[in-house]
Amino acid sequence: MKSLNIGFALCGSFCTFSRMLPVLEDLKKREANVIPVMSETAYTTDTRFGSAQSFIDKIEGICQNKIIHTIKDAEPIGPKKMFDILVIAPCTANTLAKIAHGITDTSVTMAAKSHVRNDRPLVFAISTNDALSMAAQNIGLLLTRKNVYFVPFSQDDPEKKPRSAIADMERIPEVIESALCGKQLQPILF
Repeated sequence: MKSLNIGFALCGSFCTFSRMLPVLEDLKKREANVIPVMSETAYTTDTRFGSAQSFIDKIEGICQNKIIHTIKDAEPIGPKKMFDILVIAPCTANTLAKIAHGITDTSVTMAAKSHVRNDRPLVFAISTNDALSMAAQNIGLLLTRKNVYFVPFSQDDPEKKPRSAIADMERIPEVIESALCGKQLQPILF
């Protein structure tokens, strides 16, 4: 991954943010250039999982790059060919649906739209309570798209949240390598 330009976009699955920090650290250890992107909501919302500023500081500290957090700043990603690959992790059902249907109203959806124009890989690491219900059709739709890859995912709490699923975030580096070779890591659902 040395010298690879990886876009890494975080959406509002706040409970998953702390799990992204070791992934970012791992990518940096592999000498990748990681450019973070955050949705406007993720960039500005304090939650019981931590303050927005705390996560911003940690992410920028790890990546050594400023976070792209506006539509205006995300638009040049494609024309400037800023990323070799874009990972959206955690990816909420909301963001997944917007991208599946071509809606570009956040910095993350604009980053995805701008990035895919260059025929480069786009990786989704889902974290959603309705992956096996309302979001399932959007997962299915995106699975049929060229250059779209999923981090393998599973139900995170089948008893209490039977429709909820989360990607195996620790496998993101492995999925990046596979996606760059044009292969979907299997099994997708485990």
